[in-house]
Amino acid sequence: MKTVNVSLNSIDKVKKFVNDINRFDCDFDLISGRYVIDAKSIMGIFSLDLSKPIELNVHADGDDLAEVMAVLERYIVE
Repeated sequence: MKTVNVSLNSIDKVKKFVNDINRFDCDFDLISGRYVIDAKSIMGIFSLDLSKPIELNVHADGDDLAEVMAVLERYIVE
């Protein structure tokens, strides 16, 4: 598992993010405060505060993780 912070501060960014991660079989969780939601759920994402970066847990390893991280690169913030 790998944890990164992502910025999803626009509707278009959320749509692209969900489309990108739905290509993978592994699980993704978004964590905002005490809420944990399935990152593949566009309705779940819109229930979060998108004005600040959100913690993303990627449940993958090895080559799968490397491929996922390459796709997620545009959303990751420090």
